[in-house]
Amino acid sequence: MSKARRLIPTWRALRLGEHLLTGAMLGAGVAVLGRLGAPRPWLPSLVGWWHRRLCRCLGVEVSCRGTAASGALLAVNHVSWLDIPVLGGAAPAHFVSKSEVRRWPVVGWLAQLAGTLFLRRGAHQAAALAREIAARLRAGGRVAIFPEGTTGDGRGLLRFHARLFAAADDRDIPVQPVAIRYGRGPEPDAVAPFVGDDTLLAHLGRVLRHPQLTVTLTFLPPVMMPAGRRRELAEAVRAAIAEELGRLACGAAAAGGAQPAAFAPDTA
Repeated sequence: MSKARRLIPTWRALRLGEHLLTGAMLGAGVAVLGRLGAPRPWLPSLVGWWHRRLCRCLGVEVSCRGTAASGALLAVNHVSWLDIPVLGGAAPAHFVSKSEVRRWPVVGWLAQLAGTLFLRRGAHQAAALAREIAARLRAGGRVAIFPEGTTGDGRGLLRFHARLFAAADDRDIPVQPVAIRYGRGPEPDAVAPFVGDDTLLAHLGRVLRHPQLTVTLTFLPPVMMPAGRRRELAEAVRAAIAEELGRLACGAAAAGGAQPAAFAPDTA
């Protein structure tokens, strides 16, 4: 390995430190303006820029397919904490995240300033969360949810929780499936998944040492379903994402002359 290649993780770490410091300074300004009641129409663009720059600092190359619909509930398969900057840099959206993220140094505070909705497990707040999501969608914004409720290894999909689609009951809100796949080969990238008892710092170290982490982000056609049929909606969205992930695996295998990954669309 060349000396220049060995220095890449250090260079990325330095860029990441600078980026977090920049985010903290920008966040302080955003917070002050918020307390003063000043309008901040530029905030979504600023947040999108911060996500895209974070991906560049980490050496993550993002390829996008399709277009995010306006005012849509984006339902995304979940592989890693990286999903948020990858998606947020491509399509400005508010995220629904577990409450633990709020306690992450710097990042949790910035997520709160960006309008992230935090969901506490076992807090029975699903109804209130659905109303808040619906309000933001009616205002023309996008809200991204991870219906699996946790991260997977990228080789299959967990069960989609129908209760997270409750916001679609209020009116004809478009629900758009979004597929995230890490890696260009027939097998998903093994470094990207953030699963089990892994820690953020340990996973971040592996990302920084990765030669080139690539991700394909696909915005699929919106799924419309009559109000109240959440389980059917969840299954339809899950099936659309599973089909796209399988197609990407087969396409990568055909391009490389290898066998496709054993993607498991029916993982429970």
